[in-house]
Formats: sequence, C-alpha cells, structure tokens
Amino acid sequence: MSGPVTAEDVSDTPDSGHPSAPCIEVTDSHEAAVGHLTVRRALPRRARRMIGAWCFADHMGPADVTENHSLDVGPHPHIGLQTVTWLIDGEALHKDSLGSEQVIKAGQLNLMTSGNGITHSEEATGHYRGTLQGIQLWVALPEATRAGGSLFEHYSDLPQADLDGGVATVLAGEFAGATSPARHDTALVGAELDLRAPTTMGLESTFEHGLVVLEGEVGLDGTTLTPGHLGYLGEGRDELHLAVRGPAKVMLIGGVPFNEQIVMWWNFVARTREEITDAYRDWAAQNADRFGRVNSSLPTIPAAAPTWLRQEPTQL
Repeated sequence: MSGPVTAEDVSDTPDSGHPSAPCIEVTDSHEAAVGHLTVRRALPRRARRMIGAWCFADHMGPADVTENHSLDVGPHPHIGLQTVTWLIDGEALHKDSLGSEQVIKAGQLNLMTSGNGITHSEEATGHYRGTLQGIQLWVALPEATRAGGSLFEHYSDLPQADLDGGVATVLAGEFAGATSPARHDTALVGAELDLRAPTTMGLESTFEHGLVVLEGEVGLDGTTLTPGHLGYLGEGRDELHLAVRGPAKVMLIGGVPFNEQIVMWWNFVARTREEITDAYRDWAAQNADRFGRVNSSLPTIPAAAPTWLRQEPTQL
C-alpha cells in the first residue's frame, strides 16, 4: 500500500505542516494507483501536508484479492520514516530487507522503521482470497533517529479502550487510557475508532488531530465526514464529539506539531533535495549496503529521476 508521493500530492519544497487553531478543515483525497489497486490518498495534500509527525495516509479498498494477486507492490525503498499498516478486512504479506516475512491480518499492526534505508514489498499471501481493506500511514522520523537503523515490528494484539459509543484500538501512542507497545519517536497518537453511537472522547490539547473515515460516516459540529476525505481538526482541542447514524470506522491521527522542515519525494522523507538525490542514486545503483535485498518474486520498482535532476544536462 505504500507510496509513492507524486507532484500531484505535494511539491518537493520543504514544509512543516502549518498547524492551526481548532477548526474543521475538510479536503478531498486524491485517487492513486498502488500496485494493482486504487487508493484514496488523504495525506499529503497541498493544503495539508502533515498532522503531527504523520505525513502520509492511503486508504485502500475495499478490493477483491486472490491467493496470488493482491497488493502486488514489488520491492521499493524508504528513508526517514515509519510505515504503519493496518487492515480492517483481509490479509497481506509483508517482506523486507531485514529478512522479515509477516502475514498481517485484520486487526493487526505492521510497523516498519526505515532509518537510513530499507526495502520492502507488499504481496499476496498465497492462501487468502476475499476482501482487502485498510490504511497505510507514514510517520516522519525526527532528526535524532531518522538516519539510524531499521526495524520491523508486528503486533497481533493491541490495547483497546471502551468509549461511550464504541471502542478504540490504539495503534500508536496513548489514547483514552490505553497505550500501544509500538515504537514511536515523537509524541503522537494513532487509533481506530469503531463507533456504533454518538461518542465523546478526550484529546491531548497540545496535539493537532485529523480524521480519516474508513467506513460509514461521522458528524462533527454540523460537518459530515465520509470516506475519501481528510478532516483536519487543528491544534488545541481537549475534547471531540462525533455523531454517527450507523456503524463507522474512523482513523484518528494526531501529534505535537512537527517543527522540522521535511522534503517528501517518491518513497523518501528527508530534509533537503541533496539527501533525496543521494537516496535516489543509491537505489538506482541497487546499493545493497544501504537498502539491502528482499526475497520477492515481484519486480523491483525503479525510480524516475527527481524533477530537479531532470533539468540537469547530465543525469544518472
């Protein structure tokens, strides 16, 4: 489900997210092709690039998959970020250059920390046939850890918290008294809200927050949010009331505003164009010392040259 970020999503100029006071800002998701599937890209958008350290959100499905054809995203690289993969229906297979091979099922979490460089693929399981739906998010790593080592974590059980109208499953950080065991390098929260009735919940007021509806619809202060949109809530809220007319699944993301200027291009999160150029050249050269290798039958995904290199007379 991962990437790539394109010029249609966001420019390659530095940006830190520009948090605002409490608000309800609704933006349309952009449809993008990832592997053989179409996804709704809620983040980044030109009007809203980050929410805390969250810098990417792809809502995938529902789609029909088979034992041998599913996401079908071949080996590709990442730097400077964590991928957070969460399914609400189906199964998929994760492979990476650390040697990880992990089937993820609905209600389970895959968390991959890229550090200075990692390669992974997202594939059919070889046994699952049915509906696939979920979301993949990226978290920008802070300066202290973005050039560090790589790591893969899988959690089959995550903590849950009862809400007055449903239940929250905490993927990252702390929410409603429940704390995820997953690694996080900045103060943030990620939680799936499975709602059946109107719900009021507390929020961390120092965070900015956003909502991505995966199923159903929710209402907030007279504004209705449905799949295919990002609801940005701003910074400074200490409470959130969501109205529902039927069952709804919503991803709540938030965090302390990320004050480091980032540059996003393709599957990379960096600070400068020069860092991205180095990563692009290392990937084009298949530098195994940096990105390793993945044991996958899918073709490796090449990278087109960044726009600023295409303007140079001599390219790679």
